[in-house]
Amino acid sequence: MSTAQAVEAVFRIESARIIAGVTRIVRDVGIAEELAQDALVAALEQWPGTGVPDRPGAWLMATAKHRAIDLVRRKETYARKLAEVGRTLEDAPPPAEPADPEDIDDDLLRLIFTACHPVLATEARIALTLRLMGGLTTQEIARALLASESAVAQRIVRAKRTLATAGVPFEVPYGADREARLTSVLEVIYLVFNEGYSATAGEDLVRPALCEDALRLARVLAVLMPEEPEVHGLAALLEFQASRTAARTGPDGEPVLLADQNRARWNRLLILRGVEAMRHAGSGPYSVQAAIAGCHAAAVRYEDTDWTTIAALYGRLVTLIPSPVVELNRAVAVSMALGPEAALPLVDALAVEPALRAYHLLPSVRGDLLERLGRPAEARAEFERAASLTRNESERALLRRRAERL
Repeated sequence: MSTAQAVEAVFRIESARIIAGVTRIVRDVGIAEELAQDALVAALEQWPGTGVPDRPGAWLMATAKHRAIDLVRRKETYARKLAEVGRTLEDAPPPAEPADPEDIDDDLLRLIFTACHPVLATEARIALTLRLMGGLTTQEIARALLASESAVAQRIVRAKRTLATAGVPFEVPYGADREARLTSVLEVIYLVFNEGYSATAGEDLVRPALCEDALRLARVLAVLMPEEPEVHGLAALLEFQASRTAARTGPDGEPVLLADQNRARWNRLLILRGVEAMRHAGSGPYSVQAAIAGCHAAAVRYEDTDWTTIAALYGRLVTLIPSPVVELNRAVAVSMALGPEAALPLVDALAVEPALRAYHLLPSVRGDLLERLGRPAEARAEFERAASLTRNESERALLRRRAERL
């Protein structure tokens, strides 16, 4: 590995910590990111001649912090902050690197709460979180979200400007504000994972890198907030879901339905991590979804799946987060527990839901039920309609194959 590659690898791992540490000094995530980038440039200039330091992360952190202090000095409006903060930081030794990648200080917790602040639109929160916490480049984020680089760049710039203009404090909120902000944080991580697990559009069904980024964020949050049951619930849910990633596609990237997946390819380590996280989960929406995923993970064969329990869990989930999508998932579980004839009326009742009008899984589920009821012509029409609605090429090909088979 060249020195430049080593620098970039270290920065990718340490960037979130560095940005968080510098933000504590300058109180602006945009400026903090620029200073972190300055430290990266300094490393690229110096390390080829001096060699990679014994503690490269600490070197980058110290360099970025010293630049932050210099910036504070140059601004008269920060004179008092320099007196309070800068003097102690200037003479402090470089911070020790964490012994473990998940040994994270509180600055990271402040950073994720800042990046996921509700003052930002959901799309902006996702992009900024991937940039600051995931260490992704604008190009990588654009590829992950199927957006243009210019659109993503503008989204990130506007997000940082909005945070600065709104004067969002670099802190972990408390009380009711903390609960509201935590909901936003969990939602962003959940949405990032879902986009990686089942891509909305494009040729690939799964984007493993996006799943890995979200899973890492969930693990970090669980370490930082061990007393929050829903944080562990989300972590458990993502561990269970991620365990099936390798089995969800075939050799050519085609989707493999749950009933046809090779369960020997399920990652047992991730399942065990999910089980452990469930020990600390609660009874909120993410915890209930984790319990559903845990039922699937516990089944050695598809035929062993406890659909009765899954249907009951979906019934509980719909009381927590009333949603036609959750109702549709409950209908699927009911069809497996009690038969397709019991589920078809539930699905038909959802046809009038405006939120599902362009949702391809509604006709897909209905087609599956009709096929199982021995009504192939109607089932084929539903699969064809589902294929016309999805924007994911892999899913479209699968639905067309199901239609052609009928």
